[in-house]
Amino acid sequence: MTTSLLTAGLLLFFAQEGSTAAPAPEAPAAAPAATETSAAPSKEPGLPTLTPAQYSTVYNMFSFTIASMGASALFFFLSRNQLAPKYRPAMMVSGLVVSIACYHYFRIFESWEAAYELTGGQYVPTGAVFNDAYRYADWLLTVPLLMVELIAVLALPKGEGRGLLVRLSVAAFFMIALGYPGEIAKYEAGAQYWIFFVLSMIPFLYILFVLLTELTKSLERQPENVRGYISAARLIVLVSWCFYPIAYLASGVGGLSGAQAEVGLQVGYTIADIVAKAVFGVYIYFIARTKSENEGYEVSAQPAVATA
Repeated sequence: MTTSLLTAGLLLFFAQEGSTAAPAPEAPAAAPAATETSAAPSKEPGLPTLTPAQYSTVYNMFSFTIASMGASALFFFLSRNQLAPKYRPAMMVSGLVVSIACYHYFRIFESWEAAYELTGGQYVPTGAVFNDAYRYADWLLTVPLLMVELIAVLALPKGEGRGLLVRLSVAAFFMIALGYPGEIAKYEAGAQYWIFFVLSMIPFLYILFVLLTELTKSLERQPENVRGYISAARLIVLVSWCFYPIAYLASGVGGLSGAQAEVGLQVGYTIADIVAKAVFGVYIYFIARTKSENEGYEVSAQPAVATA
């Protein structure tokens, strides 16, 4: 009897414990919290969820830019010997500019791939950082070199050319170096953003002033049949460079946000880079080729030789 009572008591105890522990299976309800945590990267500034078309647009533009820069580098290096010796350094610098850009765009391309994954028919951030700083590393090297190739092809008198080159190259370096701290603070749009925007605009405006004034004076000393090319090259610099501060402001305080803004900025930057580097380099080549012909060189020869 005692054993029966003890057994009944134990059964009643475990039955009560089982009823108390029953809610435990509801634990999976916490799963949505984990899902929200995993989706958190989609809320990070600058990394919106993209449609396949939006993601592919940026992806294909990066791919196109890599091909454009690589092909341009081959053209500039292989065309170097078609020019008179004193214009060959300009072509070497042109090839160097697009080679540096090709490398950095390859790294940007890789970073873009790593930053997104296809989930549920949409491209969502993986949590990996899209390293847009590669652009600033590229500009820090290539923008001063763009000034070098322009001055080199003009073949200005030694003293004048050297002074102009130093001023433009130093201004270009500081323009990029001062812009980056503001770029990384653009989503706060606070004091750091505005301070570095203003500071970077000082050398930017100085470069535009020099291109519009001092290069105009030197243009009058250039052969008449190359002035059009030089004017076009200068215009390319002015127009393509003006996009960068516009994008800088638009992404920070201009109200642009979300997927369309991200796609627009990335595509815009790539187009501006192609124009400012590859297209600009082609104009440098035509300037150098025309001036070589004016000076009596047979540019179809390999290497170019002076004709009697």
